[in-house]
Amino acid sequence: MLFKRRKPPSLKEKLRVAVWPRRSWGRSVRYVLRRVWRLHGTPHDIAIGCAAGVFISFTPFLGLHFIGGGLIAWALGGNIIASAFGTFIGNPVTFPFIWIGAYTLGNWILGAQSRLESMELSQQLTQLSSGLVSTSSDTIGVSLQALWPLIKPMTIGGAPLGLIAGAICYYPVRRMVEAYQARRRGNHTRTKQNIVEA
Repeated sequence: MLFKRRKPPSLKEKLRVAVWPRRSWGRSVRYVLRRVWRLHGTPHDIAIGCAAGVFISFTPFLGLHFIGGGLIAWALGGNIIASAFGTFIGNPVTFPFIWIGAYTLGNWILGAQSRLESMELSQQLTQLSSGLVSTSSDTIGVSLQALWPLIKPMTIGGAPLGLIAGAICYYPVRRMVEAYQARRRGNHTRTKQNIVEA
């Protein structure tokens, strides 16, 4: 491989990079924003795609965010690639805040009786871990039964939070893409004029 590292990264370094960017968060955010600006499509399509990715990041279905964001963007006529960039709002730094907010709001919507006590939660997690370790055929059923008291309030609470975050994301992304595309059109026009004059 042309750009292969001389010394392969250790497991510790791989885990650190998965949680924290190699350079800085600012550089990573600038990279994602520039990639979004340069996508092909109307500013509305790109902004809707980004908003769909942000919305799906507020759901507890880890591992399905790219697919879910893409499906929502496709259904709304948005840019599917932009939805993948929108899912970056859900990362190891923001997920604890998203989950706590979604769980709290979901419990508030469902009422206080749905709240899990810490003892009940530890029992559910013990049941889940034993179900995952065993190779029985009901592993999925046991796992879903153990996770349902967590997933239900997080899904119900995550939906309104995701809608609010998606709406907040839509307008700045649309304006940034409009500004970038206008600047790019201006540069193309000036280049054509310089060619004609030469």
